[in-house]
Amino acid sequence: MPVEIDMSAVTAFLTRLLNTPSPTGYHHEAIPLVEEALEALGLDGLTWRHTVKGALVATLPGADPTLPHRAVAAHVDTLGAMVREIKSNGRLLLTQIGGYAWQSVEGENVTILTEGGARFRGTIQAVHPSVHTSHEVRDAKRDDEAMEVRIDARTAKKEETEALGIAVGDFVVLDPRVEVTETGYIKSRHLDDKAGVAAVYGALLALRAEGRPPARTSHFFMSNYEEVGHGASVGIPPEAQELIVVDMAASTTGEHQNSDEYTVGICAKDSSGPYDLELRRRLTALCRAESIPYRIDTYPYYGSDGSAYLRAGGEVCVGVIGPGVDASHGYERTHTESLEATIRLLVAYLLAE
Repeated sequence: MPVEIDMSAVTAFLTRLLNTPSPTGYHHEAIPLVEEALEALGLDGLTWRHTVKGALVATLPGADPTLPHRAVAAHVDTLGAMVREIKSNGRLLLTQIGGYAWQSVEGENVTILTEGGARFRGTIQAVHPSVHTSHEVRDAKRDDEAMEVRIDARTAKKEETEALGIAVGDFVVLDPRVEVTETGYIKSRHLDDKAGVAAVYGALLALRAEGRPPARTSHFFMSNYEEVGHGASVGIPPEAQELIVVDMAASTTGEHQNSDEYTVGICAKDSSGPYDLELRRRLTALCRAESIPYRIDTYPYYGSDGSAYLRAGGEVCVGVIGPGVDASHGYERTHTESLEATIRLLVAYLLAE
């Protein structure tokens, strides 16, 4: 019998996490939320610790403590921005956190997190935003210096913005705009990789429902610096001989891609090179045995926490799986079927010796 997956609980957790700001470098709300959710599961023997960099590592004892350990990684950090300069007109020049196209965030509402704890709303827009005032609106290049944040406060000068408490270095959070449709789609910014974190949560929820521990002691690494390339470069327990990364960007749909929004994607190769072949074969065998819909794909412009750990010298076999996401690093979309398929594969992997 297939394991029970409580997709209602998974979707509710995902929605909470998506609505919690966590641009890379600001994990101070998302990590406690995940820790609280894991603690509430009440799994026997589950322990956790925080790394020096602030990542969360939860460990669940296996049925056979003599077997080599495993690790599963997903990241809570997201794209965002930081104040680079307060302009003479009182608006904000930004520097990106993570990699995305400026046109994908043009017109997006944001929250500015000040050092003093105040929060201000604003909107990212082009320096020339109106067709009524400039002929550059349609054709002007979108880059760092062509975009600015219009703050929702009475300010038209640098000094007035500074008086609000806004300063260089303040984090700027993109609105996620979460929507779960009646047809099963989940639309939001930051599905990369909060849907991956939700898949890990769903797998642990399923293990609790089954009343079964994983076959091997398993470490769940909630990374907080993945979008800037060094999330899992340290912190994966060295006892782990295998690492499964659950990452949304690994299943981006698009031209020349084999992934879709209704299956679990299995990454064979990304910009860092091929992932472990034998581990990939075991994952596809589990999909076939459990009737889990899957697709194998390659991603030429992608790297994961697995590649970060390998580059740092991690002696581990790495596999990458994840729900299929459309328009990654933009306003993203996936389907609950893809999220469920990812959870089912992760549960099958954890229960297999």
